[in-house]
Amino acid sequence: MKAGVLFSGGKDSTYASMIARQRDSLECLVTMSPRREDSYMFHHPNVKWTGLQAQSIGVPHLIVETEGVKEVELEDLSRALRTAKDDFGIQGIYTGALASVYQKTRVERISGELGLEAVSPLWHLDPEKHLQNLLAQKFEVIFTAVAALGLDEKWLGRILDDDAIQELVNLHSKYGVNVGLEGGEGETLVTDCPIFGSKLEIQESEKVWKGDHGYLRITKVRLLPK
Repeated sequence: MKAGVLFSGGKDSTYASMIARQRDSLECLVTMSPRREDSYMFHHPNVKWTGLQAQSIGVPHLIVETEGVKEVELEDLSRALRTAKDDFGIQGIYTGALASVYQKTRVERISGELGLEAVSPLWHLDPEKHLQNLLAQKFEVIFTAVAALGLDEKWLGRILDDDAIQELVNLHSKYGVNVGLEGGEGETLVTDCPIFGSKLEIQESEKVWKGDHGYLRITKVRLLPK
């Protein structure tokens, strides 16, 4: 199948991209860029760097802006997937959905309307095992946003490692934080993984903290040969 991936640049959609390349013919990445920080559907922090990630993977990249207004943003997603179908001939769209029924059902509905197969290969994976598998597969991941009890400013820019996974497990026990961050508790950026031909080096960034949540604003990135 000719496939696209709904791609945010985070750990889950990047992992889904690797699976898409293994199982099917990966034709393009589709990124939605919301103007609002509180989009119900789409990843917000640092999506502008998805173009470099696509370049590193070596596939075409389609980025579509959306206001990020609840439900209205679905019209923009439909437009983006239709463009991907028309321009790149995709027959299906992969997502990195782990547990969000809200997102998964809406992508499936829109895909069905466009005659596309919706594939969510990570659906209902155990989140702790998923994070451990990312490390085993040599994914390099940093946290770029946090918004949950126990996740403070120190997490911004932090690298995903065994200690971070254990802390997330502890926070799940204490506060109910989703270990995979699927409940909006945080966002990530992949700087390297097996399908990247080059790795991303973050050269300039700053932490933006707003009392109980915040994000890492990345302002300068370059690709380095592996």
